[in-house]
Amino acid sequence: MTTNPYNTDLDRTPANHQPLTPLGFLERAASVFPEHTAIVHGPLRRSYAAFYARARQLASALSTRGIGRGDTVSVMLANTPAMLECHYGVPMCGAVLHSINTRLDAGIIAFQLDHALSRVVIVDREFMPLMQEALALASVAPLLLQYDDPEFTGPAIATDAEDYETFLSAGDPAFDWLMPEDEWDAISINYTSGTTGDPKGVVSHHRGAYLLAQGNALTTSMAKHAVYLWTLPMFHCNGWCFPWTLSAIVGTNVCLRQVRAEPIWQTLAQERVTHLCGAPIVMSLMISASETVKRALDHTVQFFTAAAPPPEKLLADMKHAGFDVTHLYGLTETYGPAVVNDWHDDWSALPPAEQATLKARQGVRYLALEGLDVMDPETMIPVPRDGQTMGEVMFRGNVVMKGYFRNPQATQKAFAGGWFHSGDLGVRHPDGYIQLKDRSKDVIISGGENISSIEVEETLYGHPAVAVTAVVAMPHEKWGETPCAFVELAEGQVADAAALRAWCRDHLAPYKVPGQFVFSTIPRTSTGKIQKFLLREQAREMAQVETA
Repeated sequence: MTTNPYNTDLDRTPANHQPLTPLGFLERAASVFPEHTAIVHGPLRRSYAAFYARARQLASALSTRGIGRGDTVSVMLANTPAMLECHYGVPMCGAVLHSINTRLDAGIIAFQLDHALSRVVIVDREFMPLMQEALALASVAPLLLQYDDPEFTGPAIATDAEDYETFLSAGDPAFDWLMPEDEWDAISINYTSGTTGDPKGVVSHHRGAYLLAQGNALTTSMAKHAVYLWTLPMFHCNGWCFPWTLSAIVGTNVCLRQVRAEPIWQTLAQERVTHLCGAPIVMSLMISASETVKRALDHTVQFFTAAAPPPEKLLADMKHAGFDVTHLYGLTETYGPAVVNDWHDDWSALPPAEQATLKARQGVRYLALEGLDVMDPETMIPVPRDGQTMGEVMFRGNVVMKGYFRNPQATQKAFAGGWFHSGDLGVRHPDGYIQLKDRSKDVIISGGENISSIEVEETLYGHPAVAVTAVVAMPHEKWGETPCAFVELAEGQVADAAALRAWCRDHLAPYKVPGQFVFSTIPRTSTGKIQKFLLREQAREMAQVETA
């Protein structure tokens, strides 16, 4: 074998090779623009110098308590300054950040805490009762910290948790934080919705977070000092890596504890917000607000959305209100969005209906993603670019997860053939843009939240009156999609929609409760397999009748 002469006596050294990590973005921002506003939260204005110091204090305080490389720090926080601090302070001591969906039930939270081997849990006071319930079910016994957000006015409860600010104050603001030993080191773990069996822990690495954070800025054309409004929950795929993106461009994080129309419009105008992300439900919330709540904007705001494609009328209303909407697509396993519907200037001259059709497509790969295709999952051959032949959407590149934590079988299956199998079915158009057509995992996306149809079905099967059930997505004008449950009752049993809805409310998070219950014979194949595609069509027809 011939030796490559360019590898001779040209070695990696600390002078020419450092592991990629987004943590350095904050250090640079604080060094170059120390007084620039990094965080806005109500009356709070926090500079980059202060942000960096507090992140280092958190890393120092955690390190003093014995938290280091490979340890898990779980957080259950709203979109607050503390959540931003955790995205830097936790990995700065070598630990791995585990952000918990605040809408989950205690049982699922307990599973995540145990599976992630949590050693510290940081909880917003609002969510402390739920966390206490989860900890009572969990096997781990982590150090518990409570964060008191001044913007939360709810009652205090009795707890033996340590105060977050007191804990932080014990740390060193000049702490010599840890670079990852390798850029392949884990920076975070986020759990899937658990479409089959228990939720899976998606492990992200420093390299991928670094690349996607910059990819966000390049893809969304975020200029230096952009102002970003936090309507997207930071517990979703680490806020699609935007907590790290904002430091890279020395932007301003405008925190918003609750996604409500009035504070959104007020903040858009007062803080001159340039960018925000969210599901179509956020757009609907904004557009449906009263005229007394809405504010006239003197600048165009970039809005990035995922989940179900927005309806044509909603897109038109958003454009009229001063927003430029871009459709993104990705998964927890790809650090959030890794596909963008890159818009062509000449498309803007097309009729609104044609523009809406184009905007409904998921698009093309991010610059930070090396490969995106639609393939036959058995042969691994790309489908024709005809916009009709369906295959499985697959990803390849540095912004794909390390794998599933403590689940080698699921990891091997997901990476079969050298590509990440998304489980989403789609087509590829002649221009290379992909478009989703179905979800092989039967995930329902409601208001930006993933709902497992299997989880809802299992809950319904627990009711004594239910013999057979199938849950599918039903289009919804406000939420994008909502669960629709088809039910066959057991012989001699009686139950109505109200009874089954109450049952689901007792066993599921509120957003997972079906919006419709249909009592009928469920269609099956000759082998007894439920024909969900027929049920989806029936649900779509029902939705059309309701909106007509």
